[in-house]
Amino acid sequence: MEFMTGRALRPTTKVLPEHARSHNRSLVLQTLYRAGERSRADVARETGLTRVTVSDLVAELMAEGLIIELGQREGSRPGKPATLLDLNRGAYQIVGLDLSAFEIFRGALLDLDGGVIARAEVPLAGSTGADATAKVVALAEGLIAQATAPILGVGVGSPGVVDLAGVVLAAPNLGWRDEPLQATLASRLALPVLVANDANAAVLAEHSFGGADSDMMLVKVGHGVGAGLLLGGSLLRGSRFAAGELGHVVVGTHGGADCVCGKKGCLETWLATPRLDAAISAARASGNSTDPILREAGRHLGIALAPVVGALDLAEVVLSGPAELLDGPLMEATIETFAARTMAEFHSGLIVRMTTLGEDIVVRGAAAMVLSGQLGVS
Repeated sequence: MEFMTGRALRPTTKVLPEHARSHNRSLVLQTLYRAGERSRADVARETGLTRVTVSDLVAELMAEGLIIELGQREGSRPGKPATLLDLNRGAYQIVGLDLSAFEIFRGALLDLDGGVIARAEVPLAGSTGADATAKVVALAEGLIAQATAPILGVGVGSPGVVDLAGVVLAAPNLGWRDEPLQATLASRLALPVLVANDANAAVLAEHSFGGADSDMMLVKVGHGVGAGLLLGGSLLRGSRFAAGELGHVVVGTHGGADCVCGKKGCLETWLATPRLDAAISAARASGNSTDPILREAGRHLGIALAPVVGALDLAEVVLSGPAELLDGPLMEATIETFAARTMAEFHSGLIVRMTTLGEDIVVRGAAAMVLSGQLGVS
């Protein structure tokens, strides 16, 4: 599965002969997935493949039901009109699951363009360990039962540290340690399954469906704080699969609130949704402005991320979480802190923005994982 290999998510060039056929299949599918309505000659010209190779691959993919002919191109060009092709966008559906919320597991049935067809959710009700796993299985089964086309695969965004085999190495809130979630779901559902960290799934959604196509970081704020990093078209996982685990990085040197991990002043103590909600409620009850609280949280986010932005020369930082908390004074303070702590000559063009994908970001990212893993497109 290409999603698991660390290669670029979106193929753009030819490769060596020993890898060519699989790569070139993905190249043809990717071209049609993004552009649509292309002739065989168009595909050959845009991919750099020969017309013979493209015709051979198109015939194979049509036989598999992945490509369809749309009819002849209209126009006044001389000669026989070209026949237009497209990805068969109704051939499959995808199940995406989001396990990152504190009180519920969310899921959706999606089409190949990431559009939501149906939704479902299961109350967590304090479930941990095997009980939590059973609820994930039940949620997936319920969505599969609603499908009106074959299921291409199941993608899952889980909290915690997740390895390349889809084992959740640690997700304390769910009581999971070394939980073989991917293997369990694949066995129970008899379908291809991919499990990744929820912030990694979210950054893939931003790449596939949110318009982000450069080196970027997505910061996901909820009951914890995590990040996904996309560099050179590939997801950065880290040597221990914990890249982006920012929540328990201590920010600054002047103390801070106690954290559940035992340290003081971790990023989560400044930014996690429950902490911010509590501080804002207290300020409002006292008749005080909430802006200083939000700006202080944004300043600490900027302090934590400025070295990362500087070291990796990121083009974009995207925030995902409650817009009423993140979009405003908090984001403004984050941008100001970046400006004060990085070299303006190189980083003044950094874009900091909210995601446009809202609460669907993880389920749509889970769908992007399946598209990349099964078809090599994103």
